Parts: sequence; C-alpha cells; structure tokens
Amino acid sequence: MTLVQMEPGTAHADAHADLGHRRVADVMEAAGPQVCDDMTVEVALAVMAGARADRLLVCDEEGLCAGLVTHAQLTTVSDSAAYTDRTRLRDVLGQRGPCATPMTTMAEAEHAMRYRRLDALPVVDERGSALGILALAR
Repeated sequence: MTLVQMEPGTAHADAHADLGHRRVADVMEAAGPQVCDDMTVEVALAVMAGARADRLLVCDEEGLCAGLVTHAQLTTVSDSAAYTDRTRLRDVLGQRGPCATPMTTMAEAEHAMRYRRLDALPVVDERGSALGILALAR
C-alpha cells in the first residue's frame, strides 16, 4: 500500500525517502461533501448518490471533524437486522477516528493508514475542522 503514485523510472528508495519530507498538505484532496453526525444513514446514502461520492466527512454539532464514512460502511449498516430509519451517523462512527494535519509528513500518514488499514484519512486544522481528505492513490 502506498500513498503516492510513483513516476515511471523513479527509484523506489527515492520515492520512499520523499515521503519523509512531503507533507499531507501537498497531496490532500478537497474535503468534498460534509454532513452532520445527526444525519440518518438513509439520508447520508442519498447525499452520497447525489454527490457521486464514495465517502463523506462527518462533523459534530460544533463543526469539528468526527470522522469519515464510506458507502460500503453505510450499506452494511443499512442491510443489518439492527438498522432502523432512525439510525444516525454518530451511531455508526463510534469513537473519533484518526486524523492528519496539513503538516503531518506523508511517512507518518502512511504509517497510520497501514496500521489501521484505512483507504482515506481526514485532514483537519488545529481546531479540528475538516480541511480535506488524504486518500490512497488509485
């Protein structure tokens, strides 16, 4: 798993060394759709469909990043026997997930993503507000 796409002919060691100096701010994507954690799973799936997004940044009532939810995650929840039309995103998220800051090095972010087996990581400012997403290169 790597966070950066290698250029043809680039030595692996050079690209890996570059991870230690590059910052998340250099490669993060725009935040995309952001929703509040009191939104229902059903409405969140509709927002994803309308935005043609496979993930949503979820914020709490104070506007701070509470984490990410994916289409696959929400579909699994909506297909479960425990699901009701009142199930909220905050019920799905659990505890706050890991986040990166714009100054986090790519090496640190890659380590966190590998350790937790994440495809994407929210990027937040010093207050905790979502700025963007660091996603694996596809």
